[in-house]
Amino acid sequence: MTELSVEQIRRFRLAAHHLDRVYANADIPAVVGACGMQNSPPGAWETALFNRVPGCSRAEMERLLYEEKVLLQAWSMRGAPVVFPVSESGAFLAALTAGEGEPWIYTQGIALALEFLQMDFDTLLEQMVQVLPQLDGRLILSKTALDQTIAEWMLPLLPEEKRKLWNQPSMYGNPDQQTVGGAVVSFLLRPCAYLGLVVFGERNGISPTFTSYKTWVGRGLEADHQEGAKELVRKYLHCYGPATPDLFVTWLGCSKKQGRRLWELAAQEIEPVSVLGKRAFILAADRDGFGSPGELSREVLLLGGHDPFLDQRDRIILQPDKSLHKQIWKLVSNPGAIVYRGEIIGVWTGKKSGNKGMEIKMTLWKECGQDVRRELERLGAEYAAFRGIACSSIMFQVISKSDAQPHC
Repeated sequence: MTELSVEQIRRFRLAAHHLDRVYANADIPAVVGACGMQNSPPGAWETALFNRVPGCSRAEMERLLYEEKVLLQAWSMRGAPVVFPVSESGAFLAALTAGEGEPWIYTQGIALALEFLQMDFDTLLEQMVQVLPQLDGRLILSKTALDQTIAEWMLPLLPEEKRKLWNQPSMYGNPDQQTVGGAVVSFLLRPCAYLGLVVFGERNGISPTFTSYKTWVGRGLEADHQEGAKELVRKYLHCYGPATPDLFVTWLGCSKKQGRRLWELAAQEIEPVSVLGKRAFILAADRDGFGSPGELSREVLLLGGHDPFLDQRDRIILQPDKSLHKQIWKLVSNPGAIVYRGEIIGVWTGKKSGNKGMEIKMTLWKECGQDVRRELERLGAEYAAFRGIACSSIMFQVISKSDAQPHC
């Protein structure tokens, strides 16, 4: 069984994520479609695309998403908003449809509302699917309005004795803004997205808008579920392999039953390798790529905190010191990552300070040469310009693990 080194894996993944060189605007569908781009927090996908295609402006990104509709935003892996090519809806939507006896992704929290209503999941999902064609031709502003509008559409379908409970204040986050019915809808929106019934429309200021897939794309979701699922596994293994079924389950945010079912669909296309003494799997078609990587023309990267490259579940590949992982991956609002040849060597933040512009702070865990610092300064200034903000300052500090004191 082939043994792959950490360096080989990093190098291969940089290319798979289109971070090995600068890509052109013509490459955008392939770049975005590699494994999708999470858009939570809002704007995360723009930063991810900028890091791969720096020649693409935000106006051009919006044109591709909102006008030409080459790209689409919908709830996808882990129930998160993800931007992907419309042409690949089979992999990013239809493939996530739960099979018999499998819980749907991102719906575990609905149990509290179901117990309160004394109703079952399948009945409510069936009713929501029944009313969602009313989204055709509509554009609803804000997630709160979407939840409550659909809850009102569903109300006449409920048994009369359940309607009062349906309209009670939510037992979740915002009872003054959401009803129990609205909370149920919020959870069921993910399954309905995978069924091709609801997508994100054009953003209106700070608020998202929502409509049906049919209205946005001009046709219903027509996809071969099984082929879409195979393609999703291929995408995952190409971008995150070597991997295991359990790592795939974690990345997808699905149940083990669903994850293993999907994995098995592509079983004939994968082969085992050894990584740090443990068995994992790659696509057989990628075997030569691990052994003969192409040229790496970009050694230094300044990635956004929710970049797809950072979504590797075997985090030790990105940063071997586990004590640093909590500084990279937080429960809320990850910092950006400073990456050198596929290894995270520090974190960064960029904040707008009044009229002064963007203040960028970079924290490194090892000393770097002046060439690397100059490149980081250039990347920081380019990112600020991409966001339409002047870069007012870039501050470096080097913190060693031993004394946690800055060395520069």
